[in-house]
Amino acid sequence: MSDNSNSTTQLADTWQIWKERARIYAERILSLPNDSYEKTLAVAFWLCLVCAILVSFAAVALKPLQLSNKSADMKRNILEVVDLWEEGMDVDEAFKQFEIKVVDLATGEFVDDIDPESYDMRKAAKDPSLSDPLPRERDIAQIKRRPKYATVYFLKEGGKLQAIILPVSGYGLWSTMYGFLALEPDCNTVIGINFYDQGETPGLGGEVVNSDWRALWKGKQVYDESGTPVLRLVKGSVSPDQSGAEYMVDGLAGATLTSNGVSNLIRFWLGEDGYKPFLDKFCGQQ
Repeated sequence: MSDNSNSTTQLADTWQIWKERARIYAERILSLPNDSYEKTLAVAFWLCLVCAILVSFAAVALKPLQLSNKSADMKRNILEVVDLWEEGMDVDEAFKQFEIKVVDLATGEFVDDIDPESYDMRKAAKDPSLSDPLPRERDIAQIKRRPKYATVYFLKEGGKLQAIILPVSGYGLWSTMYGFLALEPDCNTVIGINFYDQGETPGLGGEVVNSDWRALWKGKQVYDESGTPVLRLVKGSVSPDQSGAEYMVDGLAGATLTSNGVSNLIRFWLGEDGYKPFLDKFCGQQ
């Protein structure tokens, strides 16, 4: 008899032995009184084991669907920030209008050896090899670490650039707010802003997702004549005829810290530690 046949026979015998032991143990446990300490622990253990197996199986089986839904939601938010989102539309088809690039934030240059489809800025910010710690005096958005590379989206129509969409993030009152800021090709005029992930107080700071408030951003200017990012939220309402109105957006009523957080994330991500080196080079070449 070959070694393989011997091994197979031994495995079969071992399986039968353990199966018989399991049967005897199960019968002994089931024969115990329901208030038995040993029976209670055994039932709890096997129940937890079965549930853990089911949860693990579900997590693995559903992961492709979760990733697909996450990608679709991200695309929907990008379409929404440039006013292209419509209920029931084919998101993947509509997203073909966008070109995706990865940018080195330090140099402002495009990076060709990173796949923009799979690169995740949020994960990169937690990876020491893909991010840099921020000194407190520079970390005005309170993100702690800045990813070395950023994903930038370009909306094009007929080969002509229509918008630049930049991922932004910053801390409000209770949470880090993640969103997108869309700029016109002049790299200065705002098309729109949205936040797809935030945990601010509903009805107060949570109004960052309110479409009426978001509409106030359209046409605002990010940079002043010196190239400094000055766009910010202010208390009360902004009058169109007041001085500097083009750099101001109505603050969120009753949510001063969230409003400050939005102002700070704009200053950070449109500043020298954010997209400014890229925007200066990109717009200078247009």
